[in-house]
Amino acid sequence: MSISLTEDIRSVTDLKRHTREILDHVHETGRPIVLTVNGRADSVLIDAKVYEKQLKAMNLARLLSEAEAQIAAGHTRPARAFLDEFKNARKI
Repeated sequence: MSISLTEDIRSVTDLKRHTREILDHVHETGRPIVLTVNGRADSVLIDAKVYEKQLKAMNLARLLSEAEAQIAAGHTRPARAFLDEFKNARKI
């Protein structure tokens, strides 16, 4: 996700004065808004749907990272053994 330096950095004061306009911009572009206080980045405002999508991606990345670590540590078994155990546990 990219940020437009000219459109996506706004002050908190600007947010207070133009809340609806800034929220509409976030929803229309899908880009986050960086909020500044005294000229320094303070917070990021992001569309809820975009946030949910990123959260799901981060959770998936965490799970994959854990799986890769297990593989690297040699904690694996043949697929056939897993499938047999899975079928027996669920009486398939």
